[in-house]
Amino acid sequence: MDENVLGIIAGVFTSASMIPQLVKVLKEKNVEDLSWITLLVLITGVSLWVWYGILKDELPIILSNAFAVLVNISLLTCYLIYRK
Repeated sequence: MDENVLGIIAGVFTSASMIPQLVKVLKEKNVEDLSWITLLVLITGVSLWVWYGILKDELPIILSNAFAVLVNISLLTCYLIYRK
């Protein structure tokens, strides 16, 4: 298997892992079970992966982690909107 294909497949699964949580939050408008600190740490980590991917010119790393940044920023935004 081509290593870029493997990277893309791994990135799709990793990046998509928070989508069910985002959908649940958007449906229920409830963020009580979310940890904003965890989201900040995750956003920082995947942002650094994007930077690393840019430095190494690795498109699978850049794309999958950029998508993960967007999903997690969306969750953090929901947290700020829906927190009590």
